[in-house]
Amino acid sequence: MNANFAEAVVAAPDAAAVAALPVPEYYRGAVLLEEDQHMFDDIPIAEREPAKALHLRDVPTPEPGPGEALIAVMASAVNYNTVWSALFAPVPTFGFLRRYARTGDVAARHAQPYHVIGSDLAGIVLRTGSGVQRWHPGDRVVAHCLSVELQHPDGHDDSMLDPEQRIWGYETNFGGLADLALVKANQLMPKATHLTWEEAASPGLVNSTVYRQLVSPHGAGMRLGDNVLIWGAAGGLGSFAVQYALCGGATPICVVSSAEKAEVCRRMGAEAVIDREAEAYRFWRDETTQDPREWRRFGQRIRELTGGEDADIVFEHPGRETFGASVYVARRGGTVVTCASTSGYEHQFDNRHLWMNLKRIVGTHFANYREAWQANRLVTRGRIHPTLSVAYPLADVGQAVDDLHRNRHQGKVGVLCLAPAEGGGVEDPGLRERHLTAINRFRPSAGCSA
Repeated sequence: MNANFAEAVVAAPDAAAVAALPVPEYYRGAVLLEEDQHMFDDIPIAEREPAKALHLRDVPTPEPGPGEALIAVMASAVNYNTVWSALFAPVPTFGFLRRYARTGDVAARHAQPYHVIGSDLAGIVLRTGSGVQRWHPGDRVVAHCLSVELQHPDGHDDSMLDPEQRIWGYETNFGGLADLALVKANQLMPKATHLTWEEAASPGLVNSTVYRQLVSPHGAGMRLGDNVLIWGAAGGLGSFAVQYALCGGATPICVVSSAEKAEVCRRMGAEAVIDREAEAYRFWRDETTQDPREWRRFGQRIRELTGGEDADIVFEHPGRETFGASVYVARRGGTVVTCASTSGYEHQFDNRHLWMNLKRIVGTHFANYREAWQANRLVTRGRIHPTLSVAYPLADVGQAVDDLHRNRHQGKVGVLCLAPAEGGGVEDPGLRERHLTAINRFRPSAGCSA
């Protein structure tokens, strides 16, 4: 797919002009190959190199089925599920694709010997399938990553409870790290007019996840005045959690791993920051034994920063490494809300600190369409800002994924797909100018390294 196609899509004046453009028979995507899925079997996860598993390949363009849309992807971003996919851990993703395909009809197309990955995008609608009413060719959109079937009653109170709920680009094929992508129409949301393609692509998964985890009644239900302990506060999830805490009148207590990341949190407006490396917290004595003395030292540090108060909410996502400490430091009656386990999913904690102090552990996973829409609305209004630190071309997607795997990143790592360079896609320069400092907080020019 060449640059002329991208230029034609962007320049098309209306829906009819976009609909008249010929759709390429093949498109470029970042793919995993089924034949490679055991290539890392004898290698510890920490030593695996995701770039070795990722390939740029031309694959056939899928035709949108009922309720689906084909998107010209201008930019995308990488997430931890992208890392897990490329490491084939905890399991290879091809099992997900086969299970989805067995549900029949258009889902059968997802079982391929390749997997186009990626769970974020910003782009332009090219085609829609039958039954799509809200979206039309030429619409500038972003996508959230919840794919649901809604054929079961459990999904109709909260679509995250749909038994056929999947994460697009991880548990389905035709994801966003590509020049084209196939999504359900109920994944689409308006692109923020003041953001570039790469900026607009970066919040999707993490912004919606944080909204549900902190704000929604399905998560912690954060309230005005809450103290919110945020692990990895300068990372993809944590950087949005800090913004939501500040916007919601809560006090973020930011936990980071370097002085540079601490400074990023302060630029966002946080005052309570713990550099866990500088203060040498070690929550595990060895591979099998946690150190409660470190939990107590950590809890005392939190009280120093809050005027003697414990955390009302602990925003958890590292998992195994931090979970015991999280349960301990949450206040009596407080909430530990968890959405991931990037350091390991077998959590250990002292249950006495949970049950005797009436604490809660709440599991959350991404967001339903309403929650994702509300989270995106805050972005379009300039209340929540992207945390993009760097954007790679799609040809360097292996490097982008490795940055996350090695924790060399801050905020979000973007990927340019059809967009030939950074900076395109802005339609409201006035709104952008008002928020430019906040938009660029994670950029190297703002004083942080990519």
